[in-house]
Amino acid sequence: QVQLVESGGGKVQPGGSLRLSCVASGSYYSIEDMRWYRQILGKQRDLVASITTLGTTTYADSVKGRFAISRDDAKKTVYLQMSSLKSEDTAKYYCTMDVRRSLSAPLNAYWGQGTQVTVSS
Repeated sequence: QVQLVESGGGKVQPGGSLRLSCVASGSYYSIEDMRWYRQILGKQRDLVASITTLGTTTYADSVKGRFAISRDDAKKTVYLQMSSLKSEDTAKYYCTMDVRRSLSAPLNAYWGQGTQVTVSS
């Protein structure tokens, strides 16, 4: 089984920064695209940022220029550097990775349990 564990959430003042991390563990053949989502209580889960195996990144318009996604494949980790945080960034942040369990297996998306980010003075 593949497990993802996020860390780095917490409470920060508006204008502050946080770096989220998500590390994968378990048995698998390869990890491909990695993504961060966020969810405000009672609302749908929205895509924040994604990164491909080649390092191509995409961002939601609301975070462009403020957030940066990166990956370290040797450490099986994806990061989300968040800067100039606003109150509207308050949400639970989830990482997801597309994992292939074996060479012939299909890609499956695995999710972490989430980490809470609260932006408040």
